[in-house]
Order: sequence, then structure tokens, then C-alpha cells
Amino acid sequence: MSMNSEPLSEDPAAVQQRRQANILLLRLQWLVILLLIAALLWLYISQQRFQYSVDERLHSNEQVVSRLNEMDDRLFAMSQQTLPEPITKASSQAQNQLDLLRIQIQAVDRLLADNNDSAAIDLLRGLHWQLSQSGNEISPALTVVIKQGLLKDIERLQARSSQPSPWQLQNLAIQNIQEFLHSHERAININSSEQKKTPTTVKANDDNTSLSRRQLTIHEVIMTLNLASQASNMREHDQLISYLTQARKQLQTLAPKSSASNDTLSASNRKKPESVASTATKKADKNAKNLVNNLAVTQAPEDISEVVDWLDQLITNAPKPTALLTTQILDKPQR
Repeated sequence: MSMNSEPLSEDPAAVQQRRQANILLLRLQWLVILLLIAALLWLYISQQRFQYSVDERLHSNEQVVSRLNEMDDRLFAMSQQTLPEPITKASSQAQNQLDLLRIQIQAVDRLLADNNDSAAIDLLRGLHWQLSQSGNEISPALTVVIKQGLLKDIERLQARSSQPSPWQLQNLAIQNIQEFLHSHERAININSSEQKKTPTTVKANDDNTSLSRRQLTIHEVIMTLNLASQASNMREHDQLISYLTQARKQLQTLAPKSSASNDTLSASNRKKPESVASTATKKADKNAKNLVNNLAVTQAPEDISEVVDWLDQLITNAPKPTALLTTQILDKPQR
């Protein structure tokens, strides 16, 4: 009897454990189902938000495009209203060829401004060949004049390309001046450091003050010469002269004797007769390139007064961008 009573007593406990396990598994199943439902809802909401944002951006882009189209239509309508009514007929083939030739000459000017002489010469040769073709509708007399101008421009550019550019020579001379000013500034720093080691007196303090002003002036001159070098690279004649003149004025405080003598010479030159002045101008034009060549190839100057002389020569011999002869011919009004 004892053997049969023990299994009977264990059966209700096992059944209860099974029920608890089934309930726990059922709850876990429902929890997983709820989590999946929540994840699906989150994905659906995020997808709807993303789609809404994309639709909104597309709508805004469409509005911007429509507004731009409306603005283009309005501008086109305004331009059509402001354009004068054509009085004469459409331009002839010769006028079209002249306009095209002017545009091509402007491209040559752009190449010359970029210091690309070889490409400019090739383009001028192509224009000369173009005028020699049978399809040229420009008048024969004007064609001959333009072709002569093209040949002269080609010869001048070939002669100039075989020699160093005056703008490059200006930059080399400015670099030589800057090298001297840098070395002069370093020498001033060494002298000022040595004076600080000596016993301080009133006179030494005055010397240190003057040295600091001298350093500041030299630094300003170096910065101004950097601007002058940039103007030379951009072929800006007026800006180059302006910066060189400003650098010379700044250096006058460091070399009063040299500046005074230069001012005296310039005043005496103003008092000369016109014939003598014109002769001096012609000589200066002849020797302008030689002077800049000498300044560019020689070593850096030895003192501030020599720097002022160099700046005077650079200002006097500042290069100018020369216009093409063909451009002058095409710019003349045709009768």
C-alpha cells in the first residue's frame, strides 16, 4: 500500500508544475508577439515619416523649379519688351566674320595676359590663314590691312618671346630688394639683442625705440612689395606703380639724404626746357629695358639709399600692357 500511495501523491505536483510551465511559455509567446507587433508599428511609422519627408522635399523642389521657370519667363518677356525693334536687316556675312574676328582677338589678348605667348602666336597665324581662304567675305582692302596687322603682331610677339618678360624682370628686382630687407631686418634684430645685454641707459633706450620703428618700417615695406609683386603678376600697371611709390615713401624715413637728393634731382628735371626733357625721355625709353635687366640680374642692394634708387628705376620703367595692332584696326569705325 505504501508503494501505491507515493505515486498518487506526486501526480498533482507534477501536473501543477506542467500547468505553470505552460502558463509561462504562453506568456512568453504573447510577449514576443507584442514585441514583434511594436517593432512592426515602429518600422511602419518610421517609413511613413521618411516617405513624408521625401514627398515634402520633392514638393519644395517642384515649387522652386516652377518659381525659377516663372522668373525665366518674366525675364524673357521683359528682355523682349526692352529690346529695340530692328530697324535694319540682319547683319551680312562680312559683319559676322568681323565680329567673330574681334572675339578671337580678345582670346589672343587673354592668352597674352596669361603670359602664353606661344599659344597667342599660333592663334594669330590661324587667323591670318583664315583671312586667306576663299570663304572670306570681308572687303579686300580691310582684309589686307588686317593681315598686315596680324603679321606685325606675330613678329613683335616672336621677338618678345625670345627675351625675358619685363614683368618677370620687375618681379626679380622686387625679390632682390626683399632679400636685402630681410637680411637688413635680421641684422637689426641681432644689434638690438646685443644692445639689450649692455647696461641700460637713456641713450640706449632711445636707440632701441628707433630700432623698433625701423624694424616696423622695413616689415611694412616688405608687405607692400609683396602687393607690388602680385600686381606685376596680374599685369596691373597702375597698381604696380602705386605700391612701388608707397614702398619708396616708407623707405624715405630710413634714408632721408637719398630721398632729399632724389627730390632735388626730380625738381631740377622739371625746370629743364621741353626739348631737353623730350630728349631725356627718349633716352630713358631706350634704356628702360637695360636698366630693369641690370636690376634683375645683379645682386641685392647694399644699403637703403640704393634700395630707394632701385625703386625709382622700377617706377620709371614700369612695363605697360601693349595692345595688339590688329585690335586697334578692328576698333576703328568702318566707313
